[in-house]
Amino acid sequence: MIPYNKKLVSNAQTLRKNMTPEEKHLWYDFLKRLPLNVRRQHNIENYIVDFYIAEKKIVIEIDGIQHTAPEHKEADRQRDAALACWNITVLRYSNDSIRRNFNAVAEDILKNLDLDFSDLKPVR
Repeated sequence: MIPYNKKLVSNAQTLRKNMTPEEKHLWYDFLKRLPLNVRRQHNIENYIVDFYIAEKKIVIEIDGIQHTAPEHKEADRQRDAALACWNITVLRYSNDSIRRNFNAVAEDILKNLDLDFSDLKPVR
């Protein structure tokens, strides 16, 4: 079992209740339809990841503009390296990609999960 920081549980719950518009779009319009369990704002070690698919050991991060700053790029690199120690792959997409190229983002996620659009659960 991958450890988590119990002190971050309430922060994760708050983030789950206050997802960004891009996170909501990805969650409600795509990730909920995957035939896999997707955890939102999941706590891994000392990090809260946007989305985690444990069965595939894949994290999906939606990055705002602040992630283009050098200090954020370095923090993201360190975070990705820490997660890689658990054999977790991090997929990163910008808010802009979610807004402008949603289908391409969905297709890339499916490719990384070894799935395709036909594997998605039907829309309710």
